[in-house]
Order: sequence, then structure tokens, then C-alpha cells
Amino acid sequence: MSTKLDAYYNKFNEEKRLNSRHGQVEFQVSMKYIHQYLKPGDRILDVGAATGRYSIPLFEEGYDVTAVEPVQHNLGRLKAKKPELPAFKGDARKLKRFPDESFDLVLLFGPMYHLVDDADKLQALREAKRVTKTGGLVLVAYVMNEYSVLTYGFKEQHILELKEQGRVDHTWRVRPDEEDLYDYVRLEDVERLNREAGMERICIFSPDGPANHMRRELNRLSEEEFAAFISYQMSVAERPDLLGAGGHIVDVLVKK
Repeated sequence: MSTKLDAYYNKFNEEKRLNSRHGQVEFQVSMKYIHQYLKPGDRILDVGAATGRYSIPLFEEGYDVTAVEPVQHNLGRLKAKKPELPAFKGDARKLKRFPDESFDLVLLFGPMYHLVDDADKLQALREAKRVTKTGGLVLVAYVMNEYSVLTYGFKEQHILELKEQGRVDHTWRVRPDEEDLYDYVRLEDVERLNREAGMERICIFSPDGPANHMRRELNRLSEEEFAAFISYQMSVAERPDLLGAGGHIVDVLVKK
């Protein structure tokens, strides 16, 4: 997995995605919730930190932030931008570097996208729980099943080949093959992982909502209209009738 991820992110411009308008929606809504739960003096672990989209601004705000990233290219970019931020190469499933109960808040804003096997997802969630203090929070991001079906399947017109290859089953669930780098979930999958990990949900929200489905439309908006869209998404981010159709969800969990 690590080798394939390295090759992927050596070519994929993650910073371009995050700085796009749909990426800005995801970032601003996510930061709203992160700030909602942070307290002065909190220690933060950003697992799957990529090039530092979240860890760097949180570090610059004065929080004690540590970053972990499996892809050397991304890690190098992060360190070049903010050398004083502690950042290490590592795997979300093996956080042995960190003792139990070390952090007040843990971000898993990437690992669950690429861990295709449920056992790997559960291991990552349990590791995040282990290094989180009792009463602390773990924020876990996932990519949604229907987003993949609607965009890659229908919008980009791959649905018939996906059905023929068995990569979308009769229930319209995406079934990644061994070469795929992304996995997609439904809400019931997330709830099952939480039960198995013994984590309790505080809230669940969609950081981007329909933004990924309407990238061209977002780019046509004026600055004032785009600000209104972000305000809209912040307002409806927790609506249960909208969660599953967005590009991503973030599950806010507490360690009891």
C-alpha cells in the first residue's frame, strides 16, 4: 500500500485540490468543527497529515501539534513549509512512537480513504483511540459510496464497465479491487466500525456536502456567492438527510 500511495501522491497534486473551491469548502467547514472542540493547551495528533493543510494552521495558532504522514513526498512538503512542526513518517495502523493517552484530539483525515480492508480501518481507529486521552476526541474522515457511484460511475460514464467488472454490486455498493487506492463507505459501515472500536459519537457532519458534485458551478460563483455557499454548508453540515450524498463525512468520536 505504501509504495502505491507514494507513486500516486508523487503525481497527484494534493495542494491544488485543497486550494480549489471545493477543497476550501471542506477545509473551512472542518476547521469550524475542529475549533468547536479544541481547548487552550490541547495536544493534537494529525495522522495522515499530507502536506500540512490542517496541522500547519493549527500549529500557527499556538497548539501543540504533531503530524504523521506515510507518503515521503507529502512529508517532505510539510517539513519544508514548517520545519519546526514535529512531523514523522508513519502508518495510522502502527502509532508505536506515541504512548497511550498522549493527545487531546486526533485527526484521521486521510487514512480511512486508503485503507480498503475493514480490519485495517479498525486497527487505525483503535490506534487513534489508544493514543487519545480519556475524554479526548478522534475526528475521522471517510469518502462516501454514493459520491463515487454518482461521479465516477454516472457523471464520468464508467458505470456499465464497473458493473460488468463487479466493482459496483447489485446494491450499488462500490467494491474496490486490489489495485484501487480508495475505499468508499456508507453510514452503516462507519457505525459498525465505531461499535467494534468501542467509540461513542458526539456528532457526524459533511465538510463538503455537494461541493464535489458541482465543482464547475462553484468556480462560476462570485466571491460573495461562494461565501454564501460556505455559509450554507456550515448550516446544513449535520443534516442527516444530506450526509450520505456528500463527498466526505467526518465522524466526531469521544474516548470514554
